[in-house]
Amino acid sequence: MQDFTESMAAQVVRPRNNANYKGQNGHIVIVAGNERFGGAAIMSAQAAVYAGAGLVTVATAAKNHAPLHARLPEAMVIDWADANLPILLRQADVIVVGPGLGVDAAALGILSLVLSAVTDSAALIIDGSAITLIAENHIKVLHQQTIWTPHPIELQRLVQLAPPAQTDIVLPVVAHDQLPGILVAKGAPTRTIADHAAFRNTSGGPAMATGGTGDTLTGVIAAFCGQFGFNVHVVAAAVWTHSAAADLLAADQYVAVPSQVAAAVPKIMRRLSQQ
Repeated sequence: MQDFTESMAAQVVRPRNNANYKGQNGHIVIVAGNERFGGAAIMSAQAAVYAGAGLVTVATAAKNHAPLHARLPEAMVIDWADANLPILLRQADVIVVGPGLGVDAAALGILSLVLSAVTDSAALIIDGSAITLIAENHIKVLHQQTIWTPHPIELQRLVQLAPPAQTDIVLPVVAHDQLPGILVAKGAPTRTIADHAAFRNTSGGPAMATGGTGDTLTGVIAAFCGQFGFNVHVVAAAVWTHSAAADLLAADQYVAVPSQVAAAVPKIMRRLSQQ
């Protein structure tokens, strides 16, 4: 497993050319946030916007529409019960599903809709509640351009494996063998694993140990895939950038608040693009 460093991230985040426009930077659809956990949808969307996504649409419970627009006017919103949602999903370059989705029957129905609507060319990021639903209902995901973002407990649920003696090393590798696409095994450090490469993140620290950090990471990964494509180096660069933004805050703060981390991401991307 190779260390993923700032210089490697700088090979992904390059300066935008003068003719760049929003249509070239990806349309991200984030399916997230039930009535209790609307903040997860907002944090994921905020991170996607701040990480440079061209367009961001949030499919969420109706209760979250006004708070989302008040907090993030750059994002569009649709009720996840809207009949037009399948059309929107088929038009997306990147789909995020799971942050604050919940694990009830309604959430399962929404997840099933997403899995049936995603196109072969789109990247699909599966996070949070969606991971739990897939594990508990034994759902087989065949989409090859999938990115899984479990924390350690979710990872164990996915592969139904008791934690081995060296969980941080063995379990991610075992899990990737059972899952299509790219695995982002969150932890200290986070590991990004694909068929041909495995990277250990070198940024980040304990200031990130707070609720909402994972929701923010999904948004950054989505924006990176929308701009730079789907591959393990792009995903690892997103992980590095997200944690480096937290490091920037941790220099003079005890906690790297996720919404502040999202706001710091453009500074890190600017730094990378100038190298």
